Amino acid sequence: MVTQRKPRASKYLTVPTRPVQVDRDRSVAGLLEKMEGTGFGGRQLAEAHRIWLDMLGDNTTIMVAASGALIPAGMRRLLAYVIKNRFVDVLVLSGSLLFHDLHETLGRHHFQSHPSMTDAELEASQISRMWDLLASDEEYHEAEEWVGGFTNQIDQTRPYATREFLHMLGRELAEIATEDGVLTSAYKARVPIFCPAIMDSSLAVGIGASRFDKKNNFQFDIVQDVLDMAQIFAKARVTGAIHLGGGTTKSFMQKMELATNIVKTPPRGHKYAIQISTEAPHPGGRSNASTFDDTLTFGKLTRGATTAYVNCDATIALPILVTALSQTAAKYMKGRKRPNFTFIAKDLIVEVP
Repeated sequence: MVTQRKPRASKYLTVPTRPVQVDRDRSVAGLLEKMEGTGFGGRQLAEAHRIWLDMLGDNTTIMVAASGALIPAGMRRLLAYVIKNRFVDVLVLSGSLLFHDLHETLGRHHFQSHPSMTDAELEASQISRMWDLLASDEEYHEAEEWVGGFTNQIDQTRPYATREFLHMLGRELAEIATEDGVLTSAYKARVPIFCPAIMDSSLAVGIGASRFDKKNNFQFDIVQDVLDMAQIFAKARVTGAIHLGGGTTKSFMQKMELATNIVKTPPRGHKYAIQISTEAPHPGGRSNASTFDDTLTFGKLTRGATTAYVNCDATIALPILVTALSQTAAKYMKGRKRPNFTFIAKDLIVEVP
């Protein structure tokens, strides 16, 4: 009888955790560096920062998918910062996020609520509540009318991809905005925005109301968005995905990784992936793709992809991550060869150095 050898514990017990020590002079990036030696969510947040830097240093086409009420919750300037500084290259955003961004870029605000405010009294005052945030229904209707008015001015003889429409919308906003948001920053930085569920937003309500009044016959060409994204994936040397929440934006971006077959290019899968969400169970450590199992199964991640799942509200993780990037990313950006996008009417030209 052959005795099976017991594996040595020393094979596994190689990297001890490092307790975080208080240092009043450390930067946010320095704190995250310390957190790389911890566990659970702290380690994952630190890993997400490190992976983002790895993507910048690896000439990766970095794609961000985001949904939810991030703008009302105060994330507009942070998102505008990463766009303007080209820490991201492609955006896939929900229609509600873009409408909220437009609302604030027009000079309006979202407000904090108080638990003592009842839904009945807010409704009577024509105020919408999003968790602990408030918005004026009247101001939202004004923003919807602004979108409808903008749509009335553009050529109605052909349909528009959401990517083209949002680029034009950003250009129009940039002429009157006193402070940049997502749409204006993306327009100025020439970063394409895709919105796969634009119908599920007040952007579409504004366009629909204008059509009802027989002022336009505007239409979207969502299939062109598929072709544009397939082209971006096919030309990218390396891709990385950052998911802020889930839903349609995440599904669209993951599906487009496989759509490169349209342009006769085999899918390669993302080399890097970060997800910041509270939707999935707590995972293991870096490069553990347990929360990305479906993406591995369908080839949306490369084998051995570097991943981090941050089980955290994005409004907590983003301020920390973006502040840290502002302190650490400069040296990675100096030699970065990022993709360049040229917008010529309905055509998107993609150049990857």
